[in-house]
Amino acid sequence: MSADITTPATTIAARAAVPGKRARCTPLEEFERIYLRNVDALMGYFARRCGDPHTVADLTSETFVRAVDGFSRFDPRRGSDRAWLFGIAGHVFARHCEQSASGRNAVARLGGRRTLDADEIEELTERIDSERDGAALMRRYERLPEVERGAIELVDLEGLAPKEAARALGVSGVAFRKRLSRARARLRKDHEGND
Repeated sequence: MSADITTPATTIAARAAVPGKRARCTPLEEFERIYLRNVDALMGYFARRCGDPHTVADLTSETFVRAVDGFSRFDPRRGSDRAWLFGIAGHVFARHCEQSASGRNAVARLGGRRTLDADEIEELTERIDSERDGAALMRRYERLPEVERGAIELVDLEGLAPKEAARALGVSGVAFRKRLSRARARLRKDHEGND
């Protein structure tokens, strides 16, 4: 058996390498780049949904923990790292809502919470405040079904391509485009009705 095994992470690293200029980056270095490119977008995603800085930090951290666990299976040919992370974030948030609603594991969640420094709380509070505009926009979408709101958010707020957003939500491209089109049409009609 060959000692040179190619995994998705090493494929990413090989593509990032510039011949003659620098060595191939390791999977850890590539994951660090993915983290740095996407951490603010994910914090914004959770900040629009949660008012507590600790919860935003916890959910963002949990998303990246799950991502690092599954990084060896990440295939950039199937979509961008951002779409992949938003797919994970959606599952993390759904699980959080499920646990919050039922009250399960409340003691475990509180016991595992890291105390944030005053600077971290202030930074996250500012981030939550800055995301309030996004949250206000999302409240306008309350009449839309949840799947249509998700489509609008991933494409129009987070900047994912429709194909990437479809992958993040686990639906076909055709189904996603129909959701997005229907949501936009309903919003236009609602907006015209309010004028």
